[in-house]
Amino acid sequence: QMQLVESGGGLVQAGGSLRLSCAASGRTFSTYAMAWFRQAPGKEREFVAAISWSGGSTYYVDSVKGRFTISRDNAKNTVYLQMNSLKPEDTAVYYCAAALTVARIQGEYEYDYWGQGTQVTVSS
Repeated sequence: QMQLVESGGGLVQAGGSLRLSCAASGRTFSTYAMAWFRQAPGKEREFVAAISWSGGSTYYVDSVKGRFTISRDNAKNTVYLQMNSLKPEDTAVYYCAAALTVARIQGEYEYDYWGQGTQVTVSS
């Protein structure tokens, strides 16, 4: 089992920034691809960003490209999501997820472990 705990969510005005963190324990973090998903009220959970086990490859949904940055620190067993230029449409619960092997990086069913989520609210 792997435990994932997100933190860093909160309320921010449009144009502001937040950095989410996801601390992992219980498995060898450095062997897992990591991702962030989000779910807005009344909507399906959607892929936001992912990073390979080494950190050498990153992937983003088009709506956050140029604004969000995913990174990881394997020494600290932590993955981050730096969110800049936030918009009201970024409001959602953000989840981190871990996958040992991934065929389709955006597919939520590829991921083996999930955190409990952290709320991000962007006011206009």
